[in-house]
Amino acid sequence: MSDLTYPFKNGPEPAQLIEVAQGVYWLQMPLPMSLKYINLYVIEDDDGWNIIDTGLRGDETRQLWLQIFERYFSQKPVKQIICTHMHPDHTGQAGFLQQHWQAPLLMSYAEYYQARVMAMQMQDGNHWQISEHFLRNGIEQSFLDELRDMKSSFTPQPEDHPLPASFIRLEDGQTLQLGGTNWQIVTGTGHSPDHVCLYAPDLRVLISGDQVLPIITSNVSVHPTEPQANPLKGWIASHEKLRNLLPNDLLVLPAHNLPFYGLHERLQELIDHHEDRMLIIEEACVTPQSGVDLLPLLFNRKLEGPTKIMALGECIAHLHCLMDRMKISQEFDGSQYWYRSIAPDLAERARPGQHPSPDDEPIMV
Repeated sequence: MSDLTYPFKNGPEPAQLIEVAQGVYWLQMPLPMSLKYINLYVIEDDDGWNIIDTGLRGDETRQLWLQIFERYFSQKPVKQIICTHMHPDHTGQAGFLQQHWQAPLLMSYAEYYQARVMAMQMQDGNHWQISEHFLRNGIEQSFLDELRDMKSSFTPQPEDHPLPASFIRLEDGQTLQLGGTNWQIVTGTGHSPDHVCLYAPDLRVLISGDQVLPIITSNVSVHPTEPQANPLKGWIASHEKLRNLLPNDLLVLPAHNLPFYGLHERLQELIDHHEDRMLIIEEACVTPQSGVDLLPLLFNRKLEGPTKIMALGECIAHLHCLMDRMKISQEFDGSQYWYRSIAPDLAERARPGQHPSPDDEPIMV
């Protein structure tokens, strides 16, 4: 692990704000997973507050927000809600916050509409295209049947508010005035379609969402909604963009783990990690492999339920990037795909037995 610097040893207590830069406050909301918490941020203006990401849907998060309103927001209102991207832990309370404060939602175009697609999928996931995607990559029908009957912590409850019916578009290169400071919108892709990061040059702060995390690696997956996608290509390109665009001395405020310094080092680590995973796959595919066959090479733990689906999505993302680089071929035998290494220089690059240990399991961020 890298030698990043962490200026804060612990996160905020429930319903507590910690000031991490001038006018920028950090809070945490609970998650029903190994990560335990998501980091959210609020930026104070003279006439109100700006919320960055919202937490997961559900009564527990709503009640914590109400405590924050009473403790900190009693003198001036929330002006706007900004969501870095479409995942439920970032948008889950957007409807509640928007209705409570009559404040607009700001997102990038692709993230807003992908969030709406995800909401529809949660209501009705029985589509043949979804099953076909997983079956062709080695998942058995019996596993899909069992998965369909499972309840998810991310499934909306009747009392939850839906995603707001309108939004204000954020675009790469745009500047927002928040807390008397210019914040530049810098977008990335791979983890989600058009992920928004917020960069304040004068404060030397980057709110990175899930685009850059200090300890874990964000999930980069191919999903059945776009089965031929190549998200890892965009993920690597986005990290190279951030490394070239942003200075290294920023305080990075991520959505998970602790705020840190060492942006460039972490960006290179993330690129190197995925390059190494792709080389492992190439080495294995000298003999044709299915997507499911490759999972033990990438993850240590036994994969079950939704975790196995996430792991397969990540594996396919690496395979598609290798296919784009002309290092892997995909063959269809009438029922499923088989992947074969085709790069003539593989023997020169291969490092069998010299790779870092596989990840424990994919993490749902």
